[in-house]
Amino acid sequence: MLVLLAGIFVLHITTVILLLAATIGNAWWVTNSMSTDIWASWILTGSNWNYTDLSGTYPAEYLQAVQASSVLACVFSGIGLFVFVAQLFTLPKGKRFTFSGIFQLLACLCIMIAASIYTDIFHKNESQGQYGPSFILAWISFALTFISCVIYFILRKKTT
Repeated sequence: MLVLLAGIFVLHITTVILLLAATIGNAWWVTNSMSTDIWASWILTGSNWNYTDLSGTYPAEYLQAVQASSVLACVFSGIGLFVFVAQLFTLPKGKRFTFSGIFQLLACLCIMIAASIYTDIFHKNESQGQYGPSFILAWISFALTFISCVIYFILRKKTT
């Protein structure tokens, strides 16, 4: 059981790191001369990358929804990690992994919402460029948080 708990802990740490990298990273959409994330756009001018605000480029409501959902996913996953560690020492068997699973489910839903809105609303009609590494990390984070959530709920059932 100790090896299983260590594996879950490593999975959870990996998920938190990927969520942070996807949220902070500046490559949700990339072209040869531009890299855009959910916070700003970086445009290559000569040999320098210049910061450009996204305020007029994208619909503000959707952009704020993507930003908020990404940040909430990081927060929920981080809280879930702390709750996981705290539950190991405080709660009796059968109740240990419920709250961690709930926080991971919330993180999973938030990052799915952020990536889905970004996919549907932004860059639909652009012919140049492609989704960047941060966008891909967001979808990988979605899969890992879902797997983590399922593992927590399965472990809850096994420990009762």
